[in-house]
Amino acid sequence: MKQLNSDIRQSSFRQVYLLYGEERYLRRQYRDSLKKALANDADTMNVHFYEGKDLPVGEIIDLAETLPFMAERRVFIISDSGLFKSGGEQMAEYLASPNPTSFFVFDESEVDKRSKLFKTVHSVGYAAEFGVQDEAFLKRWAAGILAKNGKKVRESTVMLLLSRTGTDMGLLQSELEKLICYCMDRDVVTDSDVEAVCTMRTSNRIFDMINAIADRQQKKALELYYDLLALKEPPMRILFLIARQCNLLLQAREFKAKGYDNRTVASKLGVPPFAAGKYLAQASRFSTAALRRAVRQCVEAEEAVKSGRMNDIMSVEILILSVL
Repeated sequence: MKQLNSDIRQSSFRQVYLLYGEERYLRRQYRDSLKKALANDADTMNVHFYEGKDLPVGEIIDLAETLPFMAERRVFIISDSGLFKSGGEQMAEYLASPNPTSFFVFDESEVDKRSKLFKTVHSVGYAAEFGVQDEAFLKRWAAGILAKNGKKVRESTVMLLLSRTGTDMGLLQSELEKLICYCMDRDVVTDSDVEAVCTMRTSNRIFDMINAIADRQQKKALELYYDLLALKEPPMRILFLIARQCNLLLQAREFKAKGYDNRTVASKLGVPPFAAGKYLAQASRFSTAALRRAVRQCVEAEEAVKSGRMNDIMSVEILILSVL
């Protein structure tokens, strides 16, 4: 991001940029910033947008060879093309020596770093990876947005917000906007404000459901299940999330037994570092044998639905009552 900020600030641009990775919100922010820096907002003649697969690569190249109309540059914004996974050879050959007045910004969710197109962009332009941001960055970013809107917040309140939104910056931005509106006449955002207006992810409800099961609070676990059904969550997706949670807990317990620290456990589980402690704490409430049995029961519940022996809603109900 430092390099992108420097290029934009100094108006010293590469001809090709590739923005890729899991963090969609940041990718789109920098894509739009590059577009704004490369071309005038009112210029509709020289800015071209393409999105999705099966792009007319030949037509794009022909257009790129055309001089811009009364402007310094012709700019191509290409999103989720899939060209960095397969089929990007023609584009790679062109970008090796493009028309000097044509500039490209690719915004891709997935790339294959072994592909010819990726190697070409890395060689002649700049490729920036936007991965999931760490806890420290997200806390600073959220607090910064609130501060710009005249709101103060405690670190513990920001952590509560992150526990509800996860690391998705788009979702976090949306929840921050809700908080700012909700606290319009106050300058401090509190835990109660977060609990009042911020949406809890489905995965958080599953986490609470597993806690209720651990506490032998079957009624509470079922109530959480019915809440999810009321929110139009499909029973089979809920079953998938329960299975995923049980599997993560099993892995967390096994990694901890091997002596790994929380950061390493988080990396191996594919979860943010600040979430590792929660998984380890919940995993410690169950034996390894119980978690393995739970994973097996989830598989059996899915088979019962797919074989027609039981409907999906009842299958998950029985699982909640019997698992762990």
